[in-house]
Amino acid sequence: MDARGPASQIAENDRRWWALATIALGTALVIMDATIVNVALPVVIRDLDLTANQAEWMNAIYSLVFAALLLTVGHLGDVRGRRVLFAAGMVVFMLASVAAGAAAGPWLLICARFAQGVGASAMLTSALSSMNAIFRGRERGIAFAVYGSTIGGMAAVGPLVGGWLATEVSWRWAFWLNLPFGLLVLAGIWLVLPETRDPQVEPHFDLLAALLSSLAMGGVVFALIEGATYGWWRQASGAISPVPIVAALSVLAMWWFLARETGRRSAGLPTMVDVGLLRLPTLRYGLVAATIVAFGEFGLMFTLPLLLQGTLGYSALGAGWLLASLAVGAFLVSGATHALTQRLGQRTVVRIGLALETVAVLGLGLMLSLSITATTIALWLFVYGLGVGMATAQLSSVILSEVPPRQGGQASGLQSTLRQLGSALGIAVLGTLLVTSLGTGVEDRLAQTSLPAAVRAQVVEVVRGSAGAAIPALDANPATAAAAAEARAAMVEASRHTALFASGALALGLLATLALPRPRRPEDDPHAAASTGQATGATAA
Repeated sequence: MDARGPASQIAENDRRWWALATIALGTALVIMDATIVNVALPVVIRDLDLTANQAEWMNAIYSLVFAALLLTVGHLGDVRGRRVLFAAGMVVFMLASVAAGAAAGPWLLICARFAQGVGASAMLTSALSSMNAIFRGRERGIAFAVYGSTIGGMAAVGPLVGGWLATEVSWRWAFWLNLPFGLLVLAGIWLVLPETRDPQVEPHFDLLAALLSSLAMGGVVFALIEGATYGWWRQASGAISPVPIVAALSVLAMWWFLARETGRRSAGLPTMVDVGLLRLPTLRYGLVAATIVAFGEFGLMFTLPLLLQGTLGYSALGAGWLLASLAVGAFLVSGATHALTQRLGQRTVVRIGLALETVAVLGLGLMLSLSITATTIALWLFVYGLGVGMATAQLSSVILSEVPPRQGGQASGLQSTLRQLGSALGIAVLGTLLVTSLGTGVEDRLAQTSLPAAVRAQVVEVVRGSAGAAIPALDANPATAAAAAEARAAMVEASRHTALFASGALALGLLATLALPRPRRPEDDPHAAASTGQATGATAA
């Protein structure tokens, strides 16, 4: 019998759920920041005169830095404490948000987004590994369902708030809004979040491994984003492009990183990532699925606001209302996810969710046209949101289901790294596909008109360089109104291509989940609850 008595146990249970609320709110700020920025992106492009290349970097750098540092910060959390890391990440995220809102030019904004990614990486890996250590058994499933529901609710608010701020106030407040909520999260960390760490992890920092992992992921994203600018093999001047060189170096860095970690593990030396974790089938196949799914999800959310505001005539607030239908679907289904999981199992819920995402994006892509109605867009996005609400949180739970609590930081960091890498790749690939298809489409359509060659070339460059954000300005000028009409049609066609590509990526993610075995974990056995509680108590500081 517990000597602390029933009242003490109830108080401790309440503290755990308040800790969950703190974790969920902090993570929701990270997610909401991406949704707000997506909606405000066309306004930012016009205000700061961003090129399409800079717009891709503004979004991709956040996910890229996120991914590059997660392995490192996940290890630091295991060693130094996840609560401390979560608080430090929140402070960095808030300061970077201030800088982003005050940015006077494109590269200052990109640098601030870089810093935001640093803070966000510390927050997300600490959040998932803390949840993995605090909750066990039946409560663990409830915790992940509540976590997903809270994030879904905040994500529903994000597009509306971002659209309203960009339309009525200023896009800069989309970043400054993180300050009051960030202070609330810091208060929760101070009052209710317990400290957890892995006492068996040796305190070390492998600088070479951190540099190799960062170079490997950063190089791939750089190559994909800058390929259209520098050329995939040669530049316009005939000089060799840096793109294939950087891509080759990133592949070499990844091979070196994996070989180094494997060798150190075999020699009994401390590692940044225990590659032995990949022997767990739920982790291995779940990571593949999560990476592919993030590729499709985030790539689509980068390109869709450009279409809505630059081509279909919606304001930032109008686009926010449409994107909110996605988040509303995710929020509504999140409340029922735990019951569905109890009845159908986590794997089945994840697969149903991914199937809904795939069908929704495919349907939206096939129906895109200049005459598509807001109701049609909202319905497809709502279905897509249902899929996101069912798949995202439960996939995280499946991935971590066989991981020992003491290695939760490493596994959470690995999961979040690959998710963010998938996000950055999605933005890079689908953004490049959109811009390339748009430029080719406008060029082909204008070639059939009587416009002078110099005017055609200028219009193509302006439309392609702004990723379609300049189309309304061309439409307002009588001299280029006809060209703007052709550009709108080309933008719809390019957006259709990106949507169909994204649906294909989601379908691949669904196929990857077919390899997921049924999770088996002693901690999830209700008969093992007592021993699990003791283990969890030993892990919490």
